[in-house]
Amino acid sequence: MSRVKRNHQADLAANGAWDRARRAAAQVKPVTARVRPPARSAGAAARRRAHETRAWAAPQAERMAQVLQSSVAPKVSALLSSAAQRLEPAKPRRRHCRNLAAIAVLTAAASAAAALVLNRRKPEVTPSAADADELTPAAQMRDGQARTSGRVRTS
Repeated sequence: MSRVKRNHQADLAANGAWDRARRAAAQVKPVTARVRPPARSAGAAARRRAHETRAWAAPQAERMAQVLQSSVAPKVSALLSSAAQRLEPAKPRRRHCRNLAAIAVLTAAASAAAALVLNRRKPEVTPSAADADELTPAAQMRDGQARTSGRVRTS
């Protein structure tokens, strides 16, 4: 069979399918014309009933929520609280922190005591500027003063 003949037969089959579909649509048109008005009114009635049902159910749900909140919620809350207390592990004792704090306090006290002892050993009298002439050159260098050409220089 040639390609042209096959294409012609396919066109005839497709046209036949379209003709059958048109005939079926023509048969359905009167039925749809009779069914359409009751279907529309049924849709409107269903929408009205859904609205009425929702209007009735909303206050019912609100009342149920209030009943649950006042009666069941405290019981559930108490249950959850007790369960949480039972689940929580025991807290470990923290002795090592006490030891560290004690060591820090002892160290601070020891350093304060050492500072007091060292301060007692220092001489309380410091040489005045008039006594600077009597100091030895090594003492003058230690004090940061040196005499050159009659001027006193501080470093």
